[in-house]
Amino acid sequence: MTSIDGETCVSLLAWMKEKVRKVVVLTHANPDGDALGASLGLNSVLRNAGFQSVVIFPTDFPSLVPGMKEFSNWIIFEQHERVCGQMLEEADLLFFLDFNDPKRIGKVKRKLDQLTKMIVLIDHHPQPMIETPFLFSDTTVSSTAELVYDFVVRMGWGHFLDAAGATALLTGIIADTASFSHNAKRPELYRAVAELIALGADQHKIQESLFNTNSADRLRLLGYALSEKMEIFPEYHAAMISLTREELKKFNYKIGDTEGFVNYPLAVKGIIFSAFFLENEEKIKISFRSKGGFAVNEFSSLHFGGGGHHNAAGGESKQSLKDALEKWITLLPQYSEILEKESLKEAEF
Repeated sequence: MTSIDGETCVSLLAWMKEKVRKVVVLTHANPDGDALGASLGLNSVLRNAGFQSVVIFPTDFPSLVPGMKEFSNWIIFEQHERVCGQMLEEADLLFFLDFNDPKRIGKVKRKLDQLTKMIVLIDHHPQPMIETPFLFSDTTVSSTAELVYDFVVRMGWGHFLDAAGATALLTGIIADTASFSHNAKRPELYRAVAELIALGADQHKIQESLFNTNSADRLRLLGYALSEKMEIFPEYHAAMISLTREELKKFNYKIGDTEGFVNYPLAVKGIIFSAFFLENEEKIKISFRSKGGFAVNEFSSLHFGGGGHHNAAGGESKQSLKDALEKWITLLPQYSEILEKESLKEAEF
């Protein structure tokens, strides 16, 4: 099990039985597989437990969870601001999943700033910035979806977890571990996975949905990104890919099409640090990945106003794409020693 505190669960359960009827589950903007899976999985449990629960996604997302049509109780804030605002006003309790900094929920933050609501925070990112008596934070787990599974068990709601909910949670776990290739050393993770499969989660369908359901345009965009836009900096054991708005338009880009692009340069022998820069109308969205001891969450926090996990983080830049790329390149010499050290460790395997 994770560090889910049993006493806090008892207090929360008692409070919910007395005070809570309507619940809103909220995750971060541009939700990834973990955010989607954790939110839909928990929402399924809450509804089966008798609560009037709904998921609000701040922004649109790619359909990563198998059987999305079975999850009818979700809505996108940017498409239905008035309705979502009313839901937030009427909610007795809010669940915050897979984020611990209010700035990660985009325009929803403006609405929440006007409200006073009890919050349950379930997350696996470091340094939570949201205060609540019901805080469930564990950076050692694979994913928020895994943490949600343990939370559900500790709350005594395991019998409310059906096949659809189990599928959603397993999707989150597989997505955030890249099919168990990182953040996947804990034996407890595999016990949770076994239980989810026993409940009816279909691992094959999840793998197909996450990794083998591509449009022709996405594959062409990936080929272009790797053949034309990937730059290698062997002296720093680093690589990066960048895509402009015009390039995205050329390949009929849709939300989610570049998911995972940042991971590909790490497959190059000797590369420890990978960065992916995506230009949109408002800012440059940046993803970072690393191997071993190089902490990309610290790198992102220091230089690109972001954060995340030790080996997987995000950031952004208000500069032009050209200036953001130049900034990243000029920073590399500062980290050459640790990147060289990590490359030597990697070569030992």
